[in-house]
Amino acid sequence: MADTKKRHVVSYEKIGQKPDLAAAFAEKYPKGFSDYLNDLVKYPKPDGTFFYAVTIEVPDAIYLVKINVKTDDLEDVERWLEGEEDAENEAVAGGSADASDAAGETLPDDNISQYGSGSDDD
Repeated sequence: MADTKKRHVVSYEKIGQKPDLAAAFAEKYPKGFSDYLNDLVKYPKPDGTFFYAVTIEVPDAIYLVKINVKTDDLEDVERWLEGEEDAENEAVAGGSADASDAAGETLPDDNISQYGSGSDDD
């Protein structure tokens, strides 16, 4: 017996437009797909690129739900190895975390015990 279900490809961002698909996705992945990364399958496209997707089956169709996955490319890895990424992150954050503020003052101590009265009878 041949499978007569229609087959569709849909983006994860658009599954809300199909309530039956959204419900099936939520049932299969109640905490989202990040806990089920082994279910992601890499599919090649005719132009040589690829996409990742999970399969969701509903009563009348089978969907490939495309999931956007960021993979490291060679340039990202080289920048990380050379430490350039840390320098960029520091520039965006405005300097290192242990630097004092612009007025030359240091941040207050987080030790809240200095604010206690010394008496527990209050």
